[in-house]
Amino acid sequence: MAAQKDQQKDAEVEGLSATTLLPKLIPSGAGREWLERRRATIRPWGTFVDQQRFSRPRNLGELCQRLVRNVEYYQSNYVFVFLGLILYCVVTSPMLLVALAVFFGACYILYLRTLQSKLVLFGREVSPAHQYALAGGVSFPFFWLAGAGSAVFWVLGATLVVIGSHAAFHQMELTDGEELQMEPV
Repeated sequence: MAAQKDQQKDAEVEGLSATTLLPKLIPSGAGREWLERRRATIRPWGTFVDQQRFSRPRNLGELCQRLVRNVEYYQSNYVFVFLGLILYCVVTSPMLLVALAVFFGACYILYLRTLQSKLVLFGREVSPAHQYALAGGVSFPFFWLAGAGSAVFWVLGATLVVIGSHAAFHQMELTDGEELQMEPV
C-alpha cells in the first residue's frame, strides 16, 4: 500500500497522475481502475487506422485468425471505439439526453436525501439499491419515449460492424518470437 502511494506521488510530480488523466466525474474505485488499465494497454492509433495495413484475407482460416488475434491485440482500442459510438448516439438524440438527465437527476436527489437521513417508506427503511431501482422506474417512461431500446441495438450493431470489419481486414501484428509461415503449395 505504501509503495503504491509512493508511485502515485512520483507520478503526480511528473504530471501523470490518474486524477489529471481521467475526468473527475469517474469516481475512484473499480470503474476508474478498469478505465486506467484500458488506457494503459491501448495500441497506437496510427497503426490502428493505417490504411496500408488493410487487406482482404486469403481464405476463411485467415479471416478467423485475424478476427481472434486483432480483437485480442486491439481490445482496448475497440473499447474506446465502443464508448465513442455510445457517446455519438447519446449526443445525437436529444430525447435520450433528457432521459439520462432525468435518471441521473433522480439518482443525485436520492444520494442527497440519503446523506440527510435514511429513506423510510411505510415504516421500513429502503436500501440504496432499492432507491436506485426506484430512480430507474421513474425514468423508465422517459427512456421508453426516447427510444433507448433501439439506441442500444444501434450501438451494438454499429460496434459489431466497425470492430468486425476492422478485425477482419486489418493485417495481424507479429508478436515476439513469431515468424512468417509459408503456406503449402
